[in-house]
Amino acid sequence: MEQTSYQHGEPSWQDQSSNDDAKAVEFYSALFGWDCPEGDQTMGGYRNCLLNGKMVGGISPQMAPGVPPVWSTYINVDDAGAVADLVTANGGQVMVAPMKISEYGTMAVFVDPTGAVIGVWQPGNHKGAQIRNESGAVCWYELMTTDTDAAAAFYTAVFGWTSQSHGPADTPGGYIGFKLGDKMIAGMMAMPPNVPAEVPSNWSVYFEVDDADAAVAKITELGGRVLMGPTDMPPGRLAAVMDSNGAWFNIIKPAPRG
Repeated sequence: MEQTSYQHGEPSWQDQSSNDDAKAVEFYSALFGWDCPEGDQTMGGYRNCLLNGKMVGGISPQMAPGVPPVWSTYINVDDAGAVADLVTANGGQVMVAPMKISEYGTMAVFVDPTGAVIGVWQPGNHKGAQIRNESGAVCWYELMTTDTDAAAAFYTAVFGWTSQSHGPADTPGGYIGFKLGDKMIAGMMAMPPNVPAEVPSNWSVYFEVDDADAAVAKITELGGRVLMGPTDMPPGRLAAVMDSNGAWFNIIKPAPRG
């Protein structure tokens, strides 16, 4: 589904800072059919990846040596500076202060009170992902956190989200959906007890696929790893995976949409 704009408080973009951006491009091009042309070197070599000619995500060379490759989530905002003030007022920290990126927009990166990193994007010419909710494009965002109550309070105060419980988030099968107005935009679950203690709270992305089992087989063929699944859940058949550089993401074949 094509999308040309986003509401304030709605996730709008995702990118990966990679320790081997050429290898990442090869992986996602083979898996999803992306085209990731060479990036402008004055912008650090940042690549906007395309699916059928429409932007779906970014891949950039690693800016800080030694940091593991990771997919980052960005929330569309009207005023990154005002959001930074709300972040600090509600127990979060500013990791990267609002910074204008040429005519494309203004970005900032924060840490929520539970330790999860989240970015914001105040759009200029770059409005965010131009395709959502179709094979090869992002379809969902999810927070895994050590404190669901603290996280819910923070995101409500900073972005105006409301939460909708689907069973207690700290019990097996429990889940919280985040809504912006009447629109469900993201989800949250408690950190599972079997996750190592050194793993921080984190945001992750879900990419839609036509066949979860075939996608998992392709990921393995391309040098990635399967962390969990594929398994059937109410939203669809999904798996948690790593790419060939070790960046974690999720794939899902959604259940029929009503």
